[in-house]
Parts: sequence; structure tokens; C-alpha cells
Amino acid sequence: MSQNALASSGVAVQAGRRRTFAVISHPDAGKSTMTEALALHARVIGQAGAVHGKGDRKGVVSDWMAMEQQRGISITSAALQFSYGDTVINLLDTPGHADFSEDTYRVLTAVDSAVMLLDAAKGLEPQTLKLFEVCRQRSIPVMTFINKWDRPGHDALALMDEIEQRIGLKPTPLTWPVGIAGHFQGVIDRRTGVFTRMQRSPGGADLAIEEEMSSEEAAERYGADWVTANEELELLAMTEADYDEKEFLAAKSTPVLFGAAVANLGVRQLLNVLLELAPPPSARPTVTGADRPVDSSFSGFVFKMQANMNRTHRDQVAFVRVCSGRFERGMIVTHAGTGRPFTTKYAQQIFGQGRDTIDEAYPGDVIGLVNATALGIGDTLYAGEPVQYPALPSFPPEHFAVVSTSDTSAFKRFRRGIEQLDGEGVVQVLRSEQRGDQSPVLAAVGPMQFEVATYRLETEFGVKVQLNHLPYEVAARTDAAGREILRTESNVEVMTRVRDDTLLALFPHKWRMRTVAGRHPELLLEE
Repeated sequence: MSQNALASSGVAVQAGRRRTFAVISHPDAGKSTMTEALALHARVIGQAGAVHGKGDRKGVVSDWMAMEQQRGISITSAALQFSYGDTVINLLDTPGHADFSEDTYRVLTAVDSAVMLLDAAKGLEPQTLKLFEVCRQRSIPVMTFINKWDRPGHDALALMDEIEQRIGLKPTPLTWPVGIAGHFQGVIDRRTGVFTRMQRSPGGADLAIEEEMSSEEAAERYGADWVTANEELELLAMTEADYDEKEFLAAKSTPVLFGAAVANLGVRQLLNVLLELAPPPSARPTVTGADRPVDSSFSGFVFKMQANMNRTHRDQVAFVRVCSGRFERGMIVTHAGTGRPFTTKYAQQIFGQGRDTIDEAYPGDVIGLVNATALGIGDTLYAGEPVQYPALPSFPPEHFAVVSTSDTSAFKRFRRGIEQLDGEGVVQVLRSEQRGDQSPVLAAVGPMQFEVATYRLETEFGVKVQLNHLPYEVAARTDAAGREILRTESNVEVMTRVRDDTLLALFPHKWRMRTVAGRHPELLLEE
């Protein structure tokens, strides 16, 4: 076998060892807790509770930003890589709040599957429905974990009906709870029939106490709960709610498991199922319509930019999903958009806020390229045969505000901070002719993005800013001719999106946009 063939074979083997997935859900469903629980079961952290620094434990995992720890919510995506047995896990935690849905969408372009958490007491919530739909559109296989089963909640069968009726995914439970929500005794593995009794460890910071029990022992110990669980299993069997690999990989069905991440109940089962059923990296589509095989020469794309993760060095990190080939630190790659060479000397493995130098990576891995100021979200990097992956779309903003500072001595820091936030995609930055460069306009999907932007400008750049909200809710792309036409219209303003010079026409509402469009049929307006 030739050296190239050997290398290609090695890449394929390494790709087969990878599982790259996102944890997604509605806010407060337990994403960061689940992220941490999975890391705990893989023995890469010693105790749970580290996400928010509970007790005397140091925060080490996904919610590393001070604002996240203060609010108790995730406002930026985070990447963690660790090994579990012979498998390399690339786990991406995502913001749950709808205002950060654009960040979540970008993360979903970089994974091969997803774990959706449902709160047992709340079921399918609005953001959950949106995320399921995004996964369906991208044909991302989704596993569902019914979380917080240690607290009062809905009936298990009712939750299965809700999943099927409201989102059209067929639920195929792999584990089934013994005991109603709030009275959790353990789970039955539907494929083996084995019952595992589960008990929270003292304090809940360590792995749960588990014990396999025979049917006879379980029946004697749990009585009515055991009888009810088995009756429900019979109903599931009658409806043929059994796991089907083809339907799962086609995003037509969702395997379901039950547990409680905060108590580490059912997490081991989820991790094992992920290793067994989640797909490894595979060939990815390119802009030409052809797929790039994983054993091709190196390629990857930037799905996230993040600055100031290291307060000491104030660096900027580009998160790159490796799509094909073997990455080696220091290799010279090509930036597909410009054709220019890019040096990868400062490459790191990410674990929340923690980082270590990495020498090699394979398809499915996420690498952090430090001080990659020449890169932007959606950029493709490659070595060898040229390739370009599809651009990542921007979400249409619905909130607009002029941002300014009264501290003239801080203006350089102000401009640097605005440029950085724009590059990260925290907000979109618009340039207004009538306001000038000293008062850029921030455009956001949700108002909480403004909070993050102003907080980071103050804490990371030492600049206090003022926001003046504008009365617009709709943005549509236009052209130079459209800008001239719209100068004659009231309650309409055309601004330039800084990152790509796109002209955006802003309207107070869709009715106003339709009225203007009706008056000027030649006008270009694309939402």
C-alpha cells in the first residue's frame, strides 16, 4: 500500500473514532449541567457543579464568561473535547436563549448529531420546536433526553405523543423510567430488558449509584411502579416504537432516554448510546454540490470567532471544524476566500475556557486557531485540492440601536471593541450615513444581544456606552439604485452592513415595507 493510501486509511480510522454533537434545548432545560455530567462520566472532571463554580469548586467547563456565571445561562457556544474509552468526543454546548439562535445555528453546521434536552415538566417549548426544525432542515440526527425526571413532570407516554404530534419525529425510547416524574427509581433498557436502579450520590456531585436488578427483585421492590412501567412498555411495543437506524440517521425518528442530569441519573446510558448510535464524521457537501470525503487532504471551516477567552493575552480564537484529512500544527493552509496562505502555528485544543496546544486533529475535531484575525465566520481553509464549503447565512435582525460613547479618550478602544464584536457575530454592525462612524448602529436578532455587547465593551475594553434604540423591526437587502429611491421615503433608512458592505433597508414594520414596495415595483427588497 502506498504512503498516500496508508495516510488516507489512517484518517478514515481516526474519523470513525470521533463523535461530534451539540447539546441543544430551551433555556433552563439543563444544557450546561448535561455538558458537565457527560464530562464527569468520562472522568475528565472530578466533580459536578463546576460549571457555575458551586461550593468551593472551580469553574472549568462551558459557561466560562463572567456574565454567564452571573446570570446562570449560556450566552455563547462552547467546545469541549475529551476521550471516553477509545472514542474522541467533541461536545458543543450552545446558548438556549432565542436571542442567540444565530450562534446555535452556526454550531449546528459543525456537528454530526445533536442531543435535545426536554424538561419533563415543560415538554416542548418554543425554542425547542425551532431547534428541532433547524435539525430537520439540515438532516441532523437528534437524540432526545427527557431531563429532570427526578422532579414532578408530565406523563412519559404523553411526552412521547407530544414529540410525535408537534414536531413529526417518531420517538423510539431506548430506556424507560420506572416511577413517575418526581419518583424516579431507575430505567429499563428496552433492547435488553435489563433494569438499572439509580440513586443520587450523596451531595449529587459524583457519579450516580447504579445497580442492575432482576425482574423479580424489581417487581418485589417497586410493586405498582414496576407493573405500570411494564404495561407502558407493552403499549410501546404495540405501536412499533422501536429504534430504526435508517430513520434515525435520516432525522425521521429520535431515540429517547430518561434521567436527571443534575443528579447524574441516566447520563451514563446516554453517553454509551451516543458512542454506539451517533454517526461519525462523513463526507460534507461543498459549494459545487460534490461531497468532500473525510480521507481527502485537510479542509475545515470557521463556525465561531471568540475573543478575550484569555484575559491576559486578549487573543482572538477561530473555532474550526475539521472536515477532511489530517491537520498538523504549523502546516500552511489556504484561505479559500482570498487564496492567501495561512499559518497554523498557534493551534489549540479547546476545553471550555481551558486550552492546550494540539499537534494534530482529524475530521470531527474542533481546533482553535489563536490570533486568527484574518479569518471570519464561514471561511474555508484547505490544503492540497481546493475546496469551499457553503457560507453560513446571517439571521435577519429585528432590533436596532445606535451605540456611542461620551468618553472621547476611549474612542480607539470603542472602535476596536465594535469591530471585534462584529467579527465574532455577537451583533451585526451597520454604518449610517447620517450618523457617521462615531455612532455605529448595532443590529440584533434579540435584545439580549445588546446587553452582551454593552457588557463586553465595558468589561473587556473599559468603555461605557449609551444605546439609542431605533424604531425599526424589519431589514431587507437592497442595492445602490434602491438606496436612491428610498431617500424620498419617510420612516425608512438605508444602512451599510460593515462586514460585507451589504445595503440594508430598515422599516418600522412589514406593512410599511409592503407599501413602499408597492409604490416602487422596480425596487430591490430581499428579506
